[in-house]
Amino acid sequence: MEGILVVNKEKGWTSRDVVNKVSKILGEKRIGHTGTLDPIACGVLVLCIGKATKLVEILTSDRKKYEAEVTLGISTDTLDNTGTILKREKVCLKEEEIKKALFSMVGSYEQEVPLYSAVKVQGKKLYNYAREGKDIILPKRMVHIYQIDLLGDIHKKGDLITFRFSCEVSKGTYIRSLIRDIARKLNTVGMMSNLIRIQQGIFSIEEAYSLKQMEEGKFSFVSIERVLDLYPSVIIEKSLEKKVRNGILLKNIYEKEKILFRDEQKKPIALYHCYSKDPTFLKPWKMF
Repeated sequence: MEGILVVNKEKGWTSRDVVNKVSKILGEKRIGHTGTLDPIACGVLVLCIGKATKLVEILTSDRKKYEAEVTLGISTDTLDNTGTILKREKVCLKEEEIKKALFSMVGSYEQEVPLYSAVKVQGKKLYNYAREGKDIILPKRMVHIYQIDLLGDIHKKGDLITFRFSCEVSKGTYIRSLIRDIARKLNTVGMMSNLIRIQQGIFSIEEAYSLKQMEEGKFSFVSIERVLDLYPSVIIEKSLEKKVRNGILLKNIYEKEKILFRDEQKKPIALYHCYSKDPTFLKPWKMF
């Protein structure tokens, strides 16, 4: 059994819960997900099944698109509405101010990861430090916001303001942290009150299956080829095939960052990428 399965994760489930459930449905232990979704979130969770687990690293690096709801005027320890409230304040803001703050986030910036996350510091997950009440310096990551837009109207709820936005972001971006940083731009506090992942790379929510559909057998796999077809490919002769299968370095005569080598029957052999020590060479990345 092999292929890619696009799941529409429900709220309340962890990504690991979904992997375990799908493993039971399929009777397959070799399953890997390609980007964690918090229990509060729903939407696209891309799973690699069987031999397709070789693609996990590739798909994890894909851009992701989200639709998020923000509540301004409340901050929590988890940066979302599942946590303990740390602060509450009255918010008075105009739509133009919110749009300006949103658009200012486009581009690259160093983002502090949430305390309640699985990121490891000194071999220990951050949420364990949080549960133990221990102080820790939160690591920062360079992330990129490709696009961000306000969705619909802004709503006033007592002293609070809620609104929705869409965004396309790089690997490693925490939307909870993005919302915290947007609130800071507005000189207030805020939290994530809802999140939907609508796309990851080439996979959209329109082609995602619910766990109920899977239990009823109403689903299909996406082939590995659909992902590999995104890369420029070269059909190589037998004389070179053995060397490629053995993972030798190759001169980058193709002038490509990544290239897929196929045998004479057009079956994928290996995906190569630029050698970091010398970009004039290609080195094996994934072997098939």
